[in-house]
Amino acid sequence: MSDMREAWLEEIRWGADGLVPAVAQDAETGRVLMVAHMNRDAARLTAETGFAHYWSRSRSRLWRKGEESGHTQQVRHIDLDCDGDVVLLHIVQQGGVACHTGRQSCFFRRLSGDAWLTRDDVLKDPEEIYRTADRSGK
Repeated sequence: MSDMREAWLEEIRWGADGLVPAVAQDAETGRVLMVAHMNRDAARLTAETGFAHYWSRSRSRLWRKGEESGHTQQVRHIDLDCDGDVVLLHIVQQGGVACHTGRQSCFFRRLSGDAWLTRDDVLKDPEEIYRTADRSGK
């Protein structure tokens, strides 16, 4: 890479599809709020702007978290795992809602015996959050 300021991108083990999983974790509580994917542009923009950017596999485009909902993720730190193939973002979640279902976290179901139990309430109705009706993918 010609720009030494971006040499850190070379240390990430990008998948064959040019993506790396990115875990968004609440910087204060440690709770995992969501998992998405980043490409080089998303990682670069995240580092440059201080706000989380991801690559949407379903929409095949770059997106800034909160661009529709206003629930942005301010990034405090970016970590890389030991294998270099997972990025961990320590974030401050604006509005307290990270999930497109209106919950704090995308991990709101917990296995109890042989059934998934919903453990988090909806904090904000998704119809109030988003202008578009289809929120099936990220």
